[in-house]
Amino acid sequence: MSASKSTDRTNVTMAHADSRSKGLARNWWAIAIRAVLAAGLAIGIFWGSTYTLATLVLLFAAYVAADGVAAIVAGLLRMKRGEFWQTLIFEGTLNLFFAGAILVWPAIVATAFVGLASIWAVVTGAALLAAARRTCEAYVQGLLALAGLVSIVWGLLMASIGPTSDSAPDTVGWWLIGYALSFAAALLMLSCVLQRQYNQSAWYSE
Repeated sequence: MSASKSTDRTNVTMAHADSRSKGLARNWWAIAIRAVLAAGLAIGIFWGSTYTLATLVLLFAAYVAADGVAAIVAGLLRMKRGEFWQTLIFEGTLNLFFAGAILVWPAIVATAFVGLASIWAVVTGAALLAAARRTCEAYVQGLLALAGLVSIVWGLLMASIGPTSDSAPDTVGWWLIGYALSFAAALLMLSCVLQRQYNQSAWYSE
């Protein structure tokens, strides 16, 4: 009897994981949008070589806000379908809170930007790692974990050896470019894999 119950629980857990993976694949476009936003941040900073530190901070806040909106929209769509949505809503809300703090107190945040950005990166990276644990496909799990690790490692490096409040804007800009390009690459690979998975699933269902 206990063995049967254990098997049933295992089957239910696997079914939930499979449902979450299918939901993630269905929303591959949202991940692609977030990759494009990150790449856009890197390109914008690279071409704007005369940015001041305050401008870089506000540009980063705009990116974080846009990324947060994309995460919340994807989360709401998953909620509507009865899929797992909590991590996306949490990440999107955190992004909007962070961006709002910068926009409301730009002069204060500019001096403590490195510390705030480090905390934000570590927390959002942890959210991505939590999402990776809820998927069943190894390759999807690995790419989600990669995106999370990119964010966490960047945050830790930013806090330990990153620029100080007295650093030149160019130094801060290159740190942001490094994060944005790495994060965009991880999300782009993930979105491509999920799109292929979604297309295959749609083809088999026909």
